[in-house]
Amino acid sequence: MRPAVAVLPVALLVTLAGCVHESGSGTSLFPARPTSSSPIPPPPSLPPLQAPTSRPPASTTSPTPTAFSEGYVVACNGRPSAEQVIAVVRRQPSLLPGNTTVTAKTGPLCAGTWQYTVLVAGDREPLQVVTRGAPGSLTFVTAGTNVCTVDVRAGAPVALLSAANC
Repeated sequence: MRPAVAVLPVALLVTLAGCVHESGSGTSLFPARPTSSSPIPPPPSLPPLQAPTSRPPASTTSPTPTAFSEGYVVACNGRPSAEQVIAVVRRQPSLLPGNTTVTAKTGPLCAGTWQYTVLVAGDREPLQVVTRGAPGSLTFVTAGTNVCTVDVRAGAPVALLSAANC
């Protein structure tokens, strides 16, 4: 039985080799090559380009100048400033002592219309702060040693969540 098995693949190859013959006799598995006597048709012509007759309408909405990209966190560059964030936090009862000097250790960092800032006040533990909105009308969201509240996780851009280690 073993010699018959080896003969079968060889017979199949010989049969297929006859089908690949290109001389015009027999069947070919490949299409015939074009010869110099058969002209190649030219590519279809495209209509000429025309200049637009009118300008596209101007955008009626402009991006808000206070919104940053939500894809990454960047320094807010004074929009809002650390002083504006500190002022918002001071309006919250018992978060910052009234007579202590407060400085921004980190930020404010912006993503979209959200801000993340880490404040230091005297010998106290650093205070993480999340605010949102335009610099002139910041809204307090949360503050503490862990700012990953439900509201922050549900609304803040992913980049800000990453900066706050949420």
